[in-house]
Amino acid sequence: MRTLLNVIWLVFAGIWMAAGYVLAGIICCILIVTIPFGIASFRIAAFALWPFGRTVVRDPRAGAMSAIGNVIWCVVAGIWLAIGHLLTSIPLFLSVIGIPLAIANIKLIPVSLLPLGARIVPVDDPESIYRR
Repeated sequence: MRTLLNVIWLVFAGIWMAAGYVLAGIICCILIVTIPFGIASFRIAAFALWPFGRTVVRDPRAGAMSAIGNVIWCVVAGIWLAIGHLLTSIPLFLSVIGIPLAIANIKLIPVSLLPLGARIVPVDDPESIYRR
């Protein structure tokens, strides 16, 4: 079932949202200081392509620098990506088959706003964040 949902997601929302994250990542990688934002954006782009079967958990070891970086990210790119998720979810909510996809789109908003200090892990093993 996850594979079917991922394929439908890829066609209706995944490609478009991943393209937005890749564009944000490329822009962030232009300056040396913003490369961590670019890496986080590329990581979320992969998650936006194939979200079912994976989840986002907050890393308890993330410190103050992640919090400061998240504020900067939210102002520069996060709010626009969150709006993209919101706008993409509206037509999905209007169709019966798209409701699970719209819910997944809404669940991506927190990580689009605060990507630093978040880890994408398999749904079956959320404790994998503690093993590095």
